[in-house]
Amino acid sequence: MNQTTTFSVEYHRFLQPDGEPEGDLPPLAEDTEVLHALYRNMVFTRLYDERAIALQRTGQIGTFASSLGQEAIGAGVGHAMQPEDIIIPSFRENGALLFRRFRVRDLLLYWGGDERGMANPDLGDDFPICVPISTHTTQAAGVAFAIKYRQQPRVVVCLLGDGGTSKGDFYEAINLAGAWNLPLVFVINNNQWAISVPRSLQTKSETLAQKAIAAGIPGIQIDGNDPIAVRHHVAEAIEKARGGGGPTVIEAISYRLCHHTTADDATRYRSDEELEAHRKLDPVPRLKRFMEARQLWSDEQESVLIRDCKAEIEQEVRHYLDSAPPKPESMFDWLYAELPQELHQQRQSLLVRESSND
Repeated sequence: MNQTTTFSVEYHRFLQPDGEPEGDLPPLAEDTEVLHALYRNMVFTRLYDERAIALQRTGQIGTFASSLGQEAIGAGVGHAMQPEDIIIPSFRENGALLFRRFRVRDLLLYWGGDERGMANPDLGDDFPICVPISTHTTQAAGVAFAIKYRQQPRVVVCLLGDGGTSKGDFYEAINLAGAWNLPLVFVINNNQWAISVPRSLQTKSETLAQKAIAAGIPGIQIDGNDPIAVRHHVAEAIEKARGGGGPTVIEAISYRLCHHTTADDATRYRSDEELEAHRKLDPVPRLKRFMEARQLWSDEQESVLIRDCKAEIEQEVRHYLDSAPPKPESMFDWLYAELPQELHQQRQSLLVRESSND
């Protein structure tokens, strides 16, 4: 006999798609400074994405992954973290990284194939962007174990996509997090698509959050297009972990309004009707309408914000474009703490060749 087991997972949202409240709001919804910070981050991230795509289309950076329609996740996570915490990101968390002292020039250097983009000393212990799917989740468990072993009041936040939860690395990571009660929060950006594979074909699980049950840790769903919900529940999970309460898996439900990357053509596998339906859930106008209804935002503030964001982005783009190209030998410099002898010989050979060409 075939049986279906249903697991109960809590779902949380504070703002409806039209910006109207749903239920009791958390205190941060009354904090104008926090709301403005979240909104600025989302607008800045969207404008940065647009500029980065233009750079890619003109051959000035390589393949780029936009976060269009998913900005609330990056904004909420980045703002919820404390400076001493550690972020271990995937490749679509632009907003979170901007809150974590990553500069636009750093991000552009990375997408331009220059390892110096992830070498900014101001980034502290934050990890670089991880493109391989879910390999960083086990690294997150290792870092969280080190933090716990050293008895440091810090928390690791690991971000991944819905496709990443289908990898063995993810299951190993949440198992370790649960077994060792690690100070670790997993935030899943469920944007409904793992490149061209829809959420419905990735797993039989009714939710992605319920995958935490097997690891003995709590899992919740939140509206990932509601920046107030993301900020509130991620901060709650972080502080629980900091106090010794252990890990949490958070599934943030959103939608990828863009192509998977600039190397993808999403029109080949999803309909215009589906895309347009999800545009109505866009997190940026949702928060804007909420603030406008409370007279916390105006058209004049909007114009100033867009002008200032564009000016800052252009300044950062100029820094990137004016950067001296990396030296050829740098291809060896980011592989190992100490180069193996055979690679060391190759590096030396390259240096000799370069000096003879000068």
